[in-house]
Amino acid sequence: MALLPQEVIRKKRDGGRLEPAEIRDFIDGVTDGSVSEGQVAAFAMATWFSGMNRDECVALTLAMRDSGETLDWSEFGRPIVDKHSTGGVGDNVSLMLAPIIAACGPNVPMISGRGLGHTGGTLDKLESIPGYNIQPSPELFRRIVDEVGCAIIGQTADLAPADKRLYAIRDVTATVDSVPLITASILSKKLAAGLQSLVLDVKLGNGSFLTDPSETKTLARSLVDVANGAGVRTSALITDMNEPLADAAGNALEVENCLAYLRGEKAGTRLDRVVMASAAEMLVAAGISAHAVEAEALARRVLDSGAALERFALMVHRLGGPADFVDRPDVYLERAPAIISVPASRDGYLTACETRELGMAVIALGGGRTRPDDRIDHRVGLSHLLPLGTKVEKGEPIALVHAADRSQAEAMRERIAGLCTIGDEPPEARPVIISRII
Repeated sequence: MALLPQEVIRKKRDGGRLEPAEIRDFIDGVTDGSVSEGQVAAFAMATWFSGMNRDECVALTLAMRDSGETLDWSEFGRPIVDKHSTGGVGDNVSLMLAPIIAACGPNVPMISGRGLGHTGGTLDKLESIPGYNIQPSPELFRRIVDEVGCAIIGQTADLAPADKRLYAIRDVTATVDSVPLITASILSKKLAAGLQSLVLDVKLGNGSFLTDPSETKTLARSLVDVANGAGVRTSALITDMNEPLADAAGNALEVENCLAYLRGEKAGTRLDRVVMASAAEMLVAAGISAHAVEAEALARRVLDSGAALERFALMVHRLGGPADFVDRPDVYLERAPAIISVPASRDGYLTACETRELGMAVIALGGGRTRPDDRIDHRVGLSHLLPLGTKVEKGEPIALVHAADRSQAEAMRERIAGLCTIGDEPPEARPVIISRII
């Protein structure tokens, strides 16, 4: 006989270990509404204080996965792979990674999200492309994944609905930062997509949600252990987010940056290293390549040959975008009315930047949301961001501000200049790939 919801809460509150059946029954109640909002909040707080071991977290993830529809791709006969990033500024890796991997053979049914806090959202970026449909019918989604190899869309109401309710309550009860609940929230949606393998990009630095190395490693370890425990081959890269990853931040600007990358114009950058390292992890996990060196070489070949750009073009067109989008992006991506440069305040080297605040500046320009119903201005943001370590002369542009009008652009120019530090000596070099968790 199942425990009453309050008894499950009491058991966890007192530090007890919940059985899979108890967790499943509780999550069933979250889904069908028989567990009240107060009980969900109490469960979240009890978990925040008492934690969960790996087996409990696996059970929670699976129960949330099974609260709605789960996708099955077995008829396709190809590896089903995906990646997830914990979010940062100028992190448009998904846009390039999906077509690169698809061009190498696996299928990538990528279910992505909108911007959260200071971080940009993959769906918001794609919606800067006229006609792009982030909510295709299930039949069209499957057909595009089969024929193109990849499709990046939004979460449907039928995928992991328990997570949607639980997250909304966590958001207003100060329990968002519980590692077991973060783990189950991320993985339940990914597992519902029917993945066979998953690569995680866990950000660390002043532009990420996590700034403490030990906390970042704890989350990465939890995600990897629980996903593997749930039957999905998973690894994680901990990557640096102490500066924007791409040289642009803003929706249309990051799509433009994506096209430049797929045309081979960003080789050797920090962005390139994260894309290639993630691609290598995905191809090895999918069984396409025997080891990382071979996998990266394959990813580089499909990039250099134009095959990845072709897949991106096909995906955009099949999801409602223009057939000639990659050939004529200037025709389709709206430009901000006011574009002005941010001058260096002095001679020297760019030594640091307040990355989170750069993300907040994009939101202030209208490129993100402060409320769920806010309308996004896809035109605005920052571009031509110089990487840390660059030697500059006074007055030289260190970034461009793209704004809705001249007065907003000029005000933002002063703000951006104040977020960048210029020193006499170059900063110590930091690796962009900090560590790997398996």
